[in-house]
Amino acid sequence: MINTQRLLKVPKDVRLRSLLRKEIEQLVAQKQLQPPVDFDRLQELALELIQQLGVDEVYLDFVIVLAGNEIWREVVAATPFERRLLLLPQCLKNANSCQGEMDELGLLCAGCKGCQIESVLSKAEALGYTTLVAEGTTVAVGLVEEGAIDAVIGVSCMPVLQRSFEPVSRAAVPVLGLPLLDDGCENTQLDYGWLFEEMHQLNRKPEKTPLSVSLLKDQVQDYFSDYTLQHFFQNQDETSVLAKEMLMRGGQRIRPLLTVLAYRSYASNPDDDIQARLALIIECFHKASLIHDDIEDDDDFRYEQKNLHKTHGTPIAINVGDYLVGKGYQLLADLKVAPFVLSESLKIVANSHLTLAVGQGADLALEKQNYQFSVDELLTIFIQKTGEAVKVALLLGAINGGASQEDQKTLRQFADWFGIAYQIRDDLNEFRDANQQEHLHHFPFLMALLRENHPEYASNGKPEIVHQLLINKEVDKHAEAFLELYVNKCYHELDRLQNLKLRLSLYGVMGKIF
Repeated sequence: MINTQRLLKVPKDVRLRSLLRKEIEQLVAQKQLQPPVDFDRLQELALELIQQLGVDEVYLDFVIVLAGNEIWREVVAATPFERRLLLLPQCLKNANSCQGEMDELGLLCAGCKGCQIESVLSKAEALGYTTLVAEGTTVAVGLVEEGAIDAVIGVSCMPVLQRSFEPVSRAAVPVLGLPLLDDGCENTQLDYGWLFEEMHQLNRKPEKTPLSVSLLKDQVQDYFSDYTLQHFFQNQDETSVLAKEMLMRGGQRIRPLLTVLAYRSYASNPDDDIQARLALIIECFHKASLIHDDIEDDDDFRYEQKNLHKTHGTPIAINVGDYLVGKGYQLLADLKVAPFVLSESLKIVANSHLTLAVGQGADLALEKQNYQFSVDELLTIFIQKTGEAVKVALLLGAINGGASQEDQKTLRQFADWFGIAYQIRDDLNEFRDANQQEHLHHFPFLMALLRENHPEYASNGKPEIVHQLLINKEVDKHAEAFLELYVNKCYHELDRLQNLKLRLSLYGVMGKIF
């Protein structure tokens, strides 16, 4: 827990600042910690160092910033200059003589030489940095999420650095934070020698260089354009054409993105054709399952379009779904990979199909039994359906990238917890949608919690009465506790992942979803 009431002091003595930087570097190296690390752990490190050196505890938060820097140092150093952002605060300007103008992003430096900002920006831009003079971290996090940059060197006052920790950590943004020597809104001071030292650090380690999730997401979207799919769907019969159209329909492409992230994280020399085929394989299976699910649930719309069985009839829709399953296996069989890798890929996909079918069968039984499942039974269904879909996506990419058995095991467990967390979150969103009060089956997890904790609940009650009972008994708060539990389980598994690239990528995915 971040204590926002503490004194936030930066040592004025450059020798003390240098000593603390050197000592925390050695301590972090000794602990062999990998990013990201939560605030409580950073605080433990800082306290340990301060007590060891006998330094005044008013510098605790300064040392916490230094500890965070050391955790991220290798990742930032492995990021090319042209993929970094230098973020400076506006308070570094000379308030009396500044000729710069403000726009929606921040200060547009006029180069008037009235302060150090122009000199710093020139040095950074000569190296290839993107630069920004603005307050806070919202813009910086946004640029990372958009794929414009992969790492940040940010200068700010201690209070802003403290407030920035949670959003930056949640988004898993590689960042080095340099505190101003004093607080205030005008004419502040900075250790420019320290800044230039950090700016010039470059140590290209491919295993440390972060992936740009946003750029890869755009690449994955391109795989499902009409132009790209023509290469894989050359026949013009009705079934092939409809199958291609279904692949082109909307959606966030989360599953193929996960496959690509896993593949690129582990592959020492990723092959673009293999990567594209892996993404297409996963999406073929996914779209086939959606076609069949929509028939089984008799749903009318998906992606704001009429479902295939509503426009072309159930027999044709079933056949197109079957075609996409076959297409996925055909693409899998044609992968130009080692026989052992192909065998393992086939095994994981086939086993996943069986598990997903069992989960869907249990889900259909849930409806037949008037949604009388227990909490534990529902959690199992969440694992078999949502968790399994995430699992096969991650493992197909990881296996083809050369992931270790240990990491594969970790990804399996992560996917299980992710599936549960995702479905609980989905149930909560459905419950809080005012239009869903008459559709209790849209949030079965909350209904199961209500039955288990309040057995006096009458299963044949009117929907509006049951919905009000869920509110009165604060069942959603109970569900939120479950959600927090399984989100934390996800992060625990990610912290066990040996591959830094995938760990950081999945931290970013988790931050956006939860």
